[in-house]
Amino acid sequence: MTQSGGVVGETALARCIACDPAAFAAQYWGRQPLLTRASELGGEFTDLLDSAAVDELVSRRGLRTPFLRMARDGSVLAPASFTRGGGAGASVGDQAADDKILALVGDGATLVLQALHRTWPPVIDFTARLSAELGHPVQVNAYVTPSGNQGFAPHYDVHDVFVLQVAGHKRWLIHEPVLVDPLPDQPWEQRREAVTARARQTPLIDAELAPGDALYLPRGTIHSAKALGGLSIHLTVGIHPVTRHDVVRRLLTAAQQDPSLRTSLPMGTDLADPDVLAPHLAATVDALKAHLDTARPDEIAQALGDLLMRQTRPEPLAPLAQLAAADAVDAQTVLRLRTGLRVRVTHDEDHVILTLLDKKLTLSAESGDALKAVLAGTPFTPAELLGIGVDAQIALVQVLLREGVIVPQ
Repeated sequence: MTQSGGVVGETALARCIACDPAAFAAQYWGRQPLLTRASELGGEFTDLLDSAAVDELVSRRGLRTPFLRMARDGSVLAPASFTRGGGAGASVGDQAADDKILALVGDGATLVLQALHRTWPPVIDFTARLSAELGHPVQVNAYVTPSGNQGFAPHYDVHDVFVLQVAGHKRWLIHEPVLVDPLPDQPWEQRREAVTARARQTPLIDAELAPGDALYLPRGTIHSAKALGGLSIHLTVGIHPVTRHDVVRRLLTAAQQDPSLRTSLPMGTDLADPDVLAPHLAATVDALKAHLDTARPDEIAQALGDLLMRQTRPEPLAPLAQLAAADAVDAQTVLRLRTGLRVRVTHDEDHVILTLLDKKLTLSAESGDALKAVLAGTPFTPAELLGIGVDAQIALVQVLLREGVIVPQ
């Protein structure tokens, strides 16, 4: 069984769409774009990022590549044009140079702040919640474009996106895919001519996004955008979906355990000859079919769970605060499961085993009922953990606090 941390308060998805999540999943997810206006969403996105936050990130946070890049007229600029060494005690040569960025943005270049889900606290919290709700890994970039300029040529992404317009206005042109549901190794550059030709056709959507507007684009959707009437800032929330191809890859990895699928092909023959290869291909396909018929959902689910553990970052931890909380915890301390944390629970004769990203926690079997309450995702106190005594309740939550499984409410 795999548990994922719960979400507290307003859902993150509700900030991106106005329709019911079930309707979005059935009608739009991976199928078609969706434009939602600020009047439907009831708010703006300046709590996640604003111009002052951009200035702080560029000038005071010591950002390095690849956490920022710049582009102009469809071309990515060389990092040396907007970075330099940080001076005494910080001599690495690829830190953001605020004066260079000032000059480039003033000259029409687009600034891209990448991986804000790792560097800016409001976006970090939002991303952890959205990823937990969607069940897929999420990343966030910000695009800062001067009026009348376009940073990137028409292209498509190999992940779904929500575009959240923070400031200014931007005209978006949306076209149908030239490749539906592209995979990570099928980037738009491989189909540059087809993308350019499609972008000359009548768009599916030609819309101006204003502050508070949101746009959903399934992967493969061709898009371009140009800033209008003032500096534009938007967040691109990238969702990296787990796909059927991911399932296929895990099935093929499992097939390595089948000796008939590890057999060497014969020597002394030309395996590039279709007639020579044909009987061996048929035998391989038959063996693969036989193996696939024995595939177990629990094994493949575990493999996909491992993928999600590696690609999903849960709610950030405050190490010193966690240690202090573990020392101070008592029976009435309110705690909760860490948002977005993926935990696999298994059992043996005497233990409950929690598998996390890069470690396992082995706990006594007597703590099984208490752990179920912890992993349910609702706030709890140690005194509410049934099946173990008072001392064991405190000891259990101290371990879970120190291991980053739970956090203070």
